[in-house]
Amino acid sequence: MTREHLRILLPVLSLAVLLAAVFYLQPRAMSYFGLNLLFNLAIPVALATIAQMMIIMVNDIDLSIGTFVSFCACVTATLVQDAPLLGYAVLLAAVLVYAGIGAVIHLRGLPAIVVTLGTSFVWGGLAILVLPSPGGASPDWLQSLMKSKPPLVPMAIIAATLIGVLTHLLIKRSSIGVVLQGVGGNERALERAGWSIVRLKALAYGLAGLFGVLAGMALVGLTTSADANIALRYTLLSIAGVILGGGEFTGGRVSPIGAVLGALTLTLAASFLSFLRLSPDWQIGAQGAILILVLAIRLLVTRREAN
Repeated sequence: MTREHLRILLPVLSLAVLLAAVFYLQPRAMSYFGLNLLFNLAIPVALATIAQMMIIMVNDIDLSIGTFVSFCACVTATLVQDAPLLGYAVLLAAVLVYAGIGAVIHLRGLPAIVVTLGTSFVWGGLAILVLPSPGGASPDWLQSLMKSKPPLVPMAIIAATLIGVLTHLLIKRSSIGVVLQGVGGNERALERAGWSIVRLKALAYGLAGLFGVLAGMALVGLTTSADANIALRYTLLSIAGVILGGGEFTGGRVSPIGAVLGALTLTLAASFLSFLRLSPDWQIGAQGAILILVLAIRLLVTRREAN
């Protein structure tokens, strides 16, 4: 079995084991309505995880994705709702700014973790300026889309499947996706081949910004309102989702489908812990313990595979 197969198999097994545990604790969850509740908030988490994956793919880490998603949610709940053209223009500008940040990081040789930590405060401040207090409203079309109820399979599962498949085709099956992975794998070889690393880094960050915008919009469609702190946890959740899904911090080794499965697993873990009636103060620590356990198993399996 290759490492690529392991990157998919382990997230699948983790999700399956956790889902079986949830069904054991709460058999009524084994239904259309139950699955919809379990994975209701998985879509924005999955989109934010894919955004983080784009950054990790080029050997960087984004510590601003949570505040960026919050900013996009605030813009969606206010400007997009009240003045659509202005709102969409602001979101487009945000994506371009994200691409510009990637270019600046490469041109100046700056550490991405420091730059994105700084920009997280900028996005957080802008979110407060756009929406000083919780409120706003979701556009009708967005709310209808996110809360639609297709037959047989809940919308959350359908959307997660589409996100995983489309990003897999983009990153693993398209030429530009292979080149972007090459930025993380062997940047110098690409540069010698005539590729502009600045443009590729800007593209990776721009794609991250696009998925961040989609995450913010999806979140507003589900919650029907927003506030400046609505997605702060997404920064750590997105990093955990990428790594849980088989990604690595170096070498451009990522798995889009695995990242989505990782996001679903983290979302499900919160429901599993609530069924155990753990105090909210302990739930975050327990989520971390689940993540450490899965990563330890992955490390053991990959080492055995290498030997």
